[in-house]
Amino acid sequence: MTPIIQTTDLKKLYGDVTAVDGITLSVEKGALFGLLGPNGSGKTTMIKMLTGQIRQTSGSALVLSREVSSDPIWVRQQVGIIPEQETPPSFLTAMEYLNLVGSLRKLPDLRSRADWWFDFLDFADKKNVLCKDLSRGTRQKLMFTQAFIHQPELALIDEPLINFDPIMQRKIKDYLAEYVRSGRTIFISTHILSIAEEICSGFAILHKGRLLHTGTPQELSREEMNLDEFFLHLVGREKDA
Repeated sequence: MTPIIQTTDLKKLYGDVTAVDGITLSVEKGALFGLLGPNGSGKTTMIKMLTGQIRQTSGSALVLSREVSSDPIWVRQQVGIIPEQETPPSFLTAMEYLNLVGSLRKLPDLRSRADWWFDFLDFADKKNVLCKDLSRGTRQKLMFTQAFIHQPELALIDEPLINFDPIMQRKIKDYLAEYVRSGRTIFISTHILSIAEEICSGFAILHKGRLLHTGTPQELSREEMNLDEFFLHLVGREKDA
């Protein structure tokens, strides 16, 4: 089966700084895949390259079998994206923003789709509130909605639960698990290891832009290790090297 994400020796330089250093990674369709690492390890840069928001310095990134750097607009049309910082346009209301998203994506029955999400994420009372006046948690709900309202085959999410309370976190976790059971794929980046261990079917660990390990929580369980222990051991060993 062709991977839904495939990178080969992917690298990103900012001047003399290497943000991502030759990453080769494969993610299969139907995975809930976690990209893990400390702050500053290159996770956000990876997501931006995979979604065509920035161009790689060298190497290749295929998403949905398309080279991202050759057709970044097509890739962004197909996938759902939630950036690390929730940034809906401040001058639009929540509903106006979804109308804009629906128009750009040429979605049918946008109103019913939007209403479902307003109810599901419990923020229907905010649909006519300007985005600049929404709380951080509500802005995160809105960004989650815009990423999934077209039911993409692949969604890429940077820190998916960071602004949600425990009740909403559980609802989102359950939604993501059901989403991949339907055959779609989720790619998340996070430094919260407990989230990855709970919901991810596979993971990769980055440190200082380099890929240290790929595997599954089940493999660690067979070795009687949890993800937190393994991560700290691996990253700590790199720091001492």
